Amino acid sequence: MAVDALTKRAIPSAEEPGHAPRLTAVVLTLNEEAHITDCLRSLEWADERLVFDSYSSDGTVPAAMSAGANVQQSRFENYAQQRNAALAAVDTEWVFFVDADERGTPELAVEIRHVIAERQEAAWYVPRHNYIFGKLTVGAGWYPDYQLRLFRQGLVRYERPVHEIAVVQGETGHLENPLIHYNYRNKAHFHTTQDAYSSYDAQILFDAGEPIRPHNYLLQPWRQFWWRYISLKGYADGGHGLWLSANMAYYEWIKFRKLARLRRQAGEKENEG
Repeated sequence: MAVDALTKRAIPSAEEPGHAPRLTAVVLTLNEEAHITDCLRSLEWADERLVFDSYSSDGTVPAAMSAGANVQQSRFENYAQQRNAALAAVDTEWVFFVDADERGTPELAVEIRHVIAERQEAAWYVPRHNYIFGKLTVGAGWYPDYQLRLFRQGLVRYERPVHEIAVVQGETGHLENPLIHYNYRNKAHFHTTQDAYSSYDAQILFDAGEPIRPHNYLLQPWRQFWWRYISLKGYADGGHGLWLSANMAYYEWIKFRKLARLRRQAGEKENEG
């Protein structure tokens, strides 16, 4: 796969006496002009900042270069492929993946510096504070919302094209200080994203041969609502948590409708054949 380097810095040798582990913060981008400058500013403590771009058509690349980041571009095929390609472009001992709509904090930077220097784990989960429609959301599954983002180079590989998972060779740990995640600008953004996720998830179930039963349309959305609103304390966020829990249940229903459509289309093709 071709990767185009727009800017490239020399990385000092790690084989020096008293060497502290070096870390690259990697930001995957596609048309993230609105976020990239603030994101990179929050990562200035990293030894390297790599923006791995999928050929944005807005001002993402010039903004990243102006912020002093190393910028490389690679055609997007799927999420796992793009993260693996970004890993291959990193030369430091540690990699820290950050999304463009996320921000590091000084407290998180100190904790990361400590664990990569003092601990033996191969990877670390990072909690996130999610701001949904501008409101910090602590219930319904949005906190601590652990994401596996910090890795020793060479000990991780991503699998699965959608909802990619990191396969780690070695032990993992959990950090205490969160990333700040500006999640879902508004309700239209939320609905667009969840509709896309429901399509992805329906396809995964279809590919796995998951059967669909009439009670799925009722029980699965109800379980989703109960899990988010009661078990994960969505009620702690008041009406905001109720709205999120109800809508996540709705998209669970949509997922099974889409799975039924895929099965019906597959049956029609078999009958035509």
